[in-house]
Amino acid sequence: MDFITNLYSQLPALIPLLFSSLIVGGLLWVFNRRLLHGKRPLGAEAKFPRQLIMLLLSAVGLLIVVLSIPMSESTRRNVLSLLGVVLTALIALSSSTFVANMMAGLMLRLVHSFRPGDFIRVGELFGRVTERGLMHTEIQTEDRDLITFPNLHLVTNPVRVVRSSGTFISATLSLGYDLPRGRIEKLLKKAAETINLQEAFVQVKELGDFSVTYRIAGFLTDVKHLITAQSDLRKKVLDTLHSNGFEIVSPAFMNQRRIQTGQKIIPPVSPGTAAPDSGDDAPDDIIFDKAETAEAHEKLKAEFLETQQKLEELEKQEKTLPAGKKSAVNQEINRLKKRVKSLSGQLEEAKKIVESQDT
Repeated sequence: MDFITNLYSQLPALIPLLFSSLIVGGLLWVFNRRLLHGKRPLGAEAKFPRQLIMLLLSAVGLLIVVLSIPMSESTRRNVLSLLGVVLTALIALSSSTFVANMMAGLMLRLVHSFRPGDFIRVGELFGRVTERGLMHTEIQTEDRDLITFPNLHLVTNPVRVVRSSGTFISATLSLGYDLPRGRIEKLLKKAAETINLQEAFVQVKELGDFSVTYRIAGFLTDVKHLITAQSDLRKKVLDTLHSNGFEIVSPAFMNQRRIQTGQKIIPPVSPGTAAPDSGDDAPDDIIFDKAETAEAHEKLKAEFLETQQKLEELEKQEKTLPAGKKSAVNQEINRLKKRVKSLSGQLEEAKKIVESQDT
């Protein structure tokens, strides 16, 4: 009976705690449903800012509930200090935990080392970025497969990023010492220029026991077709040297198979069987379809935000202009409004395509 009496006497003091807990729990449930579990599924790229918002809201909600607990001021200060110590310990021990990946994701966002659509290499894995989430980053490989990296792995390991403004691609081959180096260099440069590589150059990489190792490299501006361009360079090197009477084989080849003296190892070319230029059957768009879509969505979003910002600036400027000068500004405002509406529709379509490619 005394217990019930004591509980009843303490009930008024617990009302703020119960009320705040119900309000905070209800609001967090509503925000979670609206932000992360809407009608359409969200990709990792779209979930990232929403997950961050939910994390901050949960932390604020927890703080409100703690402050609502009936306790003395000294006890409340001790509890808040304890929460601070726990948070500090959690961050300090986060080298291989959930929090570490989250912090790594924030770091990657702040550094801006790569974005959706960029080619990256992490260790032996190479592909195009399709998603950047709070906890992971996803790339699409040359086999069209999707590989997911924990963000902590990308922060603690070197990441090679192919610059969107262009990159150098190269091919390496070994030729015999009996072939003139000057002539070889001219033909290799010609092969690179045939596929529109710029600033082509040739290096002698190694003087081996039986052959000389050459490297032909050139600057590729259209990095979206990087895989096809690398293959094209090797094809052109092969075709150019063979068509000029040079065999691509080291003298050690004679130790593997007996051939007649003076016989060249060049495949015969029959009429009508010449290898076609590979520009017409480039597989890059199919291999990196999700990465292409993610990059297009990212560019649309950037253009939408930029156009919207210009529109807001012009609308503010219009209010301060005299009546005689508002005509030209109004025309530009109307044009920007139409563009914002068009970009908004394109963003919705691109978002649907990205979400459909998650399966």
